[in-house]
Amino acid sequence: MIARYAHWLHTRWPAGTVEKLPLVEPDGTTALPGVRVVGDLTGIPLLKFAVDSGARAIQAILAEEEFLKRKSRSNELLDVAIIGAGVSGLSAAIEAKKEGLRFAIYEATQDLNTLHGFPQAKPIYTYPTEMVPKGDLTVSANVKEALIEELQEQRKKAGIETTKASAERIERSGGELVVHFSDGKPQRALRVIVAIGRTGNYRPLGVPGETLDKVYQRLFDPKDQAGKRALVVGGGDSALETAIALARSGARVTLSCRSKTLSRPKPENLETLQSLTAVGTIKLMLGSRLKRIDELDVQILDGDGQLQTIGNDVVFSMIGREAPLGFFRRSGIPIRGEWRLSTIATFVAFFLFCLFLYSWKAGTRLNQYFSDHHLFPFNLPESLGHSGVARTLAVSLRQPGFYYSLAYTVCILLFGWKRIRRRKTPYVTRQTLSLAAFQVFPLFLLPYFILPLLGYAGAFDSGVGKTIADNLFPVANYDYGREYWRAFGLILAWPLFFWNLFTSKPMGWWLIISLIQTFVLIPLLVRRYGKGAYCGWICSCGALAETMGDTQRSKMPHGPIWNRLNMVGQAILLIALILFAARVVSWYWPGSAIGMRLSAFYENAFYSHSIYDYYHVVDIFLAGVVGVGMYFWFSGRVWCRFACPLAALMHIYARFTRFRIFADKKKCISCNVCTSVCHQGIDVMGFANKGSPMEDPECVRCSACVQSCPTGTLTFGRLIDGKPIYDKVAASPVQMIETKTDGKKHLPLAL
Repeated sequence: MIARYAHWLHTRWPAGTVEKLPLVEPDGTTALPGVRVVGDLTGIPLLKFAVDSGARAIQAILAEEEFLKRKSRSNELLDVAIIGAGVSGLSAAIEAKKEGLRFAIYEATQDLNTLHGFPQAKPIYTYPTEMVPKGDLTVSANVKEALIEELQEQRKKAGIETTKASAERIERSGGELVVHFSDGKPQRALRVIVAIGRTGNYRPLGVPGETLDKVYQRLFDPKDQAGKRALVVGGGDSALETAIALARSGARVTLSCRSKTLSRPKPENLETLQSLTAVGTIKLMLGSRLKRIDELDVQILDGDGQLQTIGNDVVFSMIGREAPLGFFRRSGIPIRGEWRLSTIATFVAFFLFCLFLYSWKAGTRLNQYFSDHHLFPFNLPESLGHSGVARTLAVSLRQPGFYYSLAYTVCILLFGWKRIRRRKTPYVTRQTLSLAAFQVFPLFLLPYFILPLLGYAGAFDSGVGKTIADNLFPVANYDYGREYWRAFGLILAWPLFFWNLFTSKPMGWWLIISLIQTFVLIPLLVRRYGKGAYCGWICSCGALAETMGDTQRSKMPHGPIWNRLNMVGQAILLIALILFAARVVSWYWPGSAIGMRLSAFYENAFYSHSIYDYYHVVDIFLAGVVGVGMYFWFSGRVWCRFACPLAALMHIYARFTRFRIFADKKKCISCNVCTSVCHQGIDVMGFANKGSPMEDPECVRCSACVQSCPTGTLTFGRLIDGKPIYDKVAASPVQMIETKTDGKKHLPLAL
């Protein structure tokens, strides 16, 4: 039953993984000062982006005052050493030559090696179509051979000569960098540009016989395989293009793919494959696994689990390459997602700091110790004056929660401003302003200033004001004389903010408000706009995650195991529901045996120290210590994704939402950027590859996938009666540029 529920709720959706790459800032800089990474290893495997990043790296170096002061005049010291003679490296070299820098470009194999590895006549896609890269290197050819010729002509015209050498590592020595080669003298340079791409070791098949001479990882000339029995392993564009080229050259081709569906290849490749499969030129084996390679045949476990032996002359393993991570590890450049001793140490230290911070903020015994010893809050007088403003300020300054809320609000405003400047789309601007507005006014000014000022002014002493205050903010013998902190419940709905329903006496107004919020308003909101309408536009937890956590989003773990951990939130939701039901029983049947026992339980668990601050498990430890303490190591949505009970409830609502992220499959290049930046761990590419609307209920509408997609593939919208209704607020910079260029709005054609 639990497995069926988990499948219905979430595990039915794809759970893609994210490839390990070096940790690179958006401008290409790395943890090793003076070293910049350009090209594919920045995370976007697009030709124009490679050209652009190479030229921009040189321009950025020339903008450094320190570099200009130390610009080389020695024959042995280079201004810039460029490692890799691919498209990005060539672009950097041409720019360096134009600027009169002393440079050298090194290549371990051959110039434009990645392009040479493509099958013959491979189509080249130059997305985004309207993008004009920086620098003088231009790309216009749309076929492999013509593109290589075009680039080589520009290299020769610019007078760029490549030095053949294999770089092993980079080290910093004083104010210089030293590039060490496998078989040569080290080269000193002021700056180093790494443009080696993802051309590391080929991924192994992991089967007996893969080292036989008949196994290849590249297709040089398909005509050489005419008449042969060929097996192609893989399910991406490279595999399909190899199979198609072999079939057209007269080979008898079998295409083996582990997946039961071909979701990644481009539509034109799929159409060609289907036509060749229909006439029997290619045998397609989906859901199959290669088990063994022998001299005259191969063994394949087919989709039905049957072991087949197929005659074979040649095998092409087209399952990609692993990035050259060893080079970066030897150079001291961190790998995204990998932990070192320093990572563990800083994580533990910050986690302990958050434990201290939230314990103090919650008014626990730690805070009492501070107060008794006059350590914090400051030893302020009971009143700074007789006016309402002075009295309000005096009380606020004695509360740990005030300082925490102030810091929280400042962080949202500061990092929100940075986010707007970093991600220049109307969607991000409006979303950030919405989150900031909810945090500043109802979640900070209202409980700490507006309501206390009204109270001191006598607004709640009689009449309607007193009725409202008595039912929402009861009289108390602490702080402002009334429990204005309960105003958080106006925005933070149950069960995220549960204290308004955990009182010793029933609070009817808050019960009604909470029920309407949680079971009427939020479901309607989610139905129309998705879970993110609350998580991404209103909630204070989401506000900090989308602002301070914006640059940390790529650190969220991905994969099937982590997706199953999403169900932890459902367990916490169940506990919250049981506690709520028990609270209601203890309120309205206090004289019954069960009511008396439940009242005693609540008194011990939530209002006394017999079980020391039991409530802090959720309110402080999970939402605070775990949620914020893991921001800089696991992304800002750890709490939201795995443990928030309100998010877990909205997860259920989101199974019935009309909200979708639509994808234009023709524009998807399977770069996986959309998945890697999702701090909810959603495999967005898994949907985009198929051209199907993304309907994973985990989505919080942060727009990172839409905003980061280099080809403008994704768009927010709603699915109504099987038809897409696209959002009018632009979230894709690429689509904004295309619209501005030709006046037409370019939207996905998925349906």
